[in-house]
Amino acid sequence: MARVVRKALLAPACAALLASCATPAPAPTTATPGIAPAAMVAAIRAAGGQDDTELSVQPLRDPMVEDLRVQAQRLEADGRATDAAAALDHALRLVPDDPALLQERAEAAVLLGDLATAEAQATRAWQLGSRVGPLCRRHAETLRQVRLAAGDAAGVEAAAQRREACTVAAPARY
Repeated sequence: MARVVRKALLAPACAALLASCATPAPAPTTATPGIAPAAMVAAIRAAGGQDDTELSVQPLRDPMVEDLRVQAQRLEADGRATDAAAALDHALRLVPDDPALLQERAEAAVLLGDLATAEAQATRAWQLGSRVGPLCRRHAETLRQVRLAAGDAAGVEAAAQRREACTVAAPARY
């Protein structure tokens, strides 16, 4: 009888010993920005800055799209970034190639922590938009912030150079 009890205790003891020797699986890693998403968006919008001494291209706006943009701004101000992104997605279904809308959607993605979408939207906005002015700087700064969060020093430098190239003086007025 003692022999049966020993065998019954030996198997679980061996299993516990083997389990304690195994190394746990590493936790999945995700790229998280070193700064808060709201601070990233503030830096992006500050890079856009605007004054009357530079050239700035402003597209004509569809009234329905403009309403959705204003709605998205209100939702973001109320702390409802997901709803703001949904409003911008609706606007993009109406006008899919609007660089300003794409940029605003990229910024909403940053607020949501979706840096892959932010990068994709900012890249597309850059490709479709004017290569000068405040909006251009916001595209480039978005890419810089994403590269900064990813720890890509070369990408950060390239985006910073692209951002600086966006500033072009307005033509002289006589």
